[in-house]
Amino acid sequence: MRLIVGLGNPGTQYARTRHNVGWLVLDELGRRWGGAAWRKEKDAELAEIRVGAAPGTKVLLVRPLTFMNASGKAVAPLVSFYKLEPDAVLAVQDDLDSPFGLLKFRPGGRHGGQNGIRDLIRVLGTEAFPRLKIGISRPPAGWDPADWVLSRWRDEEAGTLAELIRLGANAAEVWAQQGLKEGQAQFNGTDLRPKPEPVKVEQVQAEPEQPGTVRAVSEGS
Repeated sequence: MRLIVGLGNPGTQYARTRHNVGWLVLDELGRRWGGAAWRKEKDAELAEIRVGAAPGTKVLLVRPLTFMNASGKAVAPLVSFYKLEPDAVLAVQDDLDSPFGLLKFRPGGRHGGQNGIRDLIRVLGTEAFPRLKIGISRPPAGWDPADWVLSRWRDEEAGTLAELIRLGANAAEVWAQQGLKEGQAQFNGTDLRPKPEPVKVEQVQAEPEQPGTVRAVSEGS
């Protein structure tokens, strides 16, 4: 059994915001593995899927309904019920400190200001659970970070976002079936940012000297 938590906020007003990118990854996982049937249980929406060739790996997808700052309230009872170790729980999160277009696994560590991760650490009593971080970039000048994470994706970001969600779902599948190290090996180099155009250096050819040209010689030559 593996548990994948998509961090985010409930409600249609938050559905397409940067903070909810974890939910978008879970939606993609549910769609591709047989159209998972989501059910509501107290503080979360849950869906069970099997990833990989039959019989596959059993994975429980979890969308907390407790809002970001209380994500742990939805997750702790599930971890206890299924008797899961921390390394069997993957949190899919937005990451302010990574540029938009980057995706990476981390084995654990501090919350880095992400309040959903902060609450998971609090209720689980450990930092030692893996995360799949999806970059949303720092806010532009004049934006408060709290407003930025709750802002909607811009139209020009749609293509990169769709690819990040696809790769995020792929990464979560690899983690569920093959473990964290293999996930890191395959996906921690993901960078969908536009590559800069190579600088073209023009070759300047010296004009041939005309017969009879006197070359200046500097002192000491």
